[in-house]
Parts: sequence; C-alpha cells; structure tokens
Amino acid sequence: MVSDSMGSDTRNRRERMYAPDPVVTMITTILLLLLALLVSFPFLWMLRTSLMPETEALKFPPNWIPSSINLTNYMKALTVQPFARYIANSLLVALLTVFGQLLFSSMGAYAFSRLHFPGRDKIFLLYLATMMIPFQVTLVPLFVMISRVRWVDTYAALIVPGLASAYFTFLLRQFFLTIPTELEDAARIDGAGYFRTFVTIILPLSTAALASCGLLAFMQNWTSFLWPLIVIRTREFRTVPLGLIALRQEQGYIDFPQLMAGSAMAILPIMLVFILLQRYFVSGIAMTGLKG
Repeated sequence: MVSDSMGSDTRNRRERMYAPDPVVTMITTILLLLLALLVSFPFLWMLRTSLMPETEALKFPPNWIPSSINLTNYMKALTVQPFARYIANSLLVALLTVFGQLLFSSMGAYAFSRLHFPGRDKIFLLYLATMMIPFQVTLVPLFVMISRVRWVDTYAALIVPGLASAYFTFLLRQFFLTIPTELEDAARIDGAGYFRTFVTIILPLSTAALASCGLLAFMQNWTSFLWPLIVIRTREFRTVPLGLIALRQEQGYIDFPQLMAGSAMAILPIMLVFILLQRYFVSGIAMTGLKG
C-alpha cells in the first residue's frame, strides 16, 4: 500500500511538472490561429472574387464579403474555354503518371534497399545525383526525343517523361529500410521469391509511404506548367494550368472573377486528394524522414 501511494505521488508530481502552462497554451493557440488565417487569406480572397461580378471585384476600397453569391463566373469559365476538358486531361495525366511513379519508384526502392548486387550503393548514389540536374538543362534534349518519336501534342508526351522519379525512389527506399528483415526471411522459408515478397510483404506495410509519395506526385503533376506548355499545341490536350493561361490571354483582357473561378476549380481536386490522404501523408512523411 505504501509503495502504491508513493508511486501515485511520484506520477502526480511528474504530471504537474510537465503539465503545459495555460497562458503559454492560450498564446500559442492564438498565434497559430493568426498564422492559419494569414496563410489561408489568398485562398479566401480567391473564393471571394470568384463569387462577385467584375464591377464589384474591382471596386476600391474593396468589399470584403460579396453582396450576393453569384456562380456566373464558374459557368463562364466552363463555357468560354472547355475547362471541363482541361480538368479531365489533368486528371488523366496526373493519375497515370502517379501510378507509374509509384510502380517504378517502389520497384527501384526495393532493389536498392533489399537486393544485394555489385555496385548497388554506387549506382544508387549516381541515381540520386540526377536530382541535382535542373529540369531546364534536360528540357531541350527531352523535347528533341519527344519530337523524334512524334509524341508532340499527345498524352504520351505529358505522361511518359515523368514515369520515373529519383526523389520518390529515395523516400521509399528510406521507408523500406525500416521494415524488419525477419518478415522477408519468414516469406522465403515459405517459398516466396523476390516478387512475391515485394507484393505481399513490402507493399502492404508501406501504405503510408506510398500515399504520401502519391499525394506529392499528384500535386506536382497537377500543377505542372512548363513541360505541357512546350509539348502541347491544341486545346484538345491542354491541362488546367494551360487552361488558366488561356482564360487570361485569349479573351484579350483579364476577367479577374472568371480567372479566380477557374483557379478555384483547379485547386478543388488537390484539396480533395489531400483530405482523403492526410492521415497517411503525415505519418508517411514522418517515418520516411526520421528513420532509415
């Protein structure tokens, strides 16, 4: 009984010692709320402008809250340009590219983390060194290759060059190194080969890392502008960033509410994907960044 009471007193003292100060907690919460408001202000301003007529959006001093909810700008953005087609193109390109990047990056990461072959570490360092080469350096030779195979103004030109990623290979390799090797040893005892081990052991345990890499890859491909601008010539294959430029340029003037409506529709898929994968994204980034 005495020992139990002493242990209880010790725990209570520790809890009081490490309990957060209410004043510090309140100040921290207020600062975080102000920071969140500051960060979200451009997004809120975009939504506000997209719901206003042009005369009200350009008024100074500005009206912070729209006088009425007006969805006309969204309808105009969908009719002046085939914006629905642009969104479909971006979804197709982003999803196929993400699938390819996750497939090839996970296979490469498995080889670099689990297989043993001559020069493995040197090849991996050489592969990582490609991350130091700016994309602008490879832009011209890549375009020459695409034009030689007649892929200019096609979906293949948007998808195939981005199917491999040294960055995601590195992240997945770091995560694969944290998986206990005893699981693979047990699979080999059961007669599993490398491919079966990869599919049945490694991939199911790497859901968080794959989700975080998939989200990053989706955002990267959804917002890609320079490469589509170079290889796409017609409306049929335009992606969302090119569609936003078309909203701005082809009308001869800038309709800011209509442009903000297009921007809001462009951001919506990224927000939905992040909301769905947020839990996996945070845990995946934490594990790939702190272990290995």
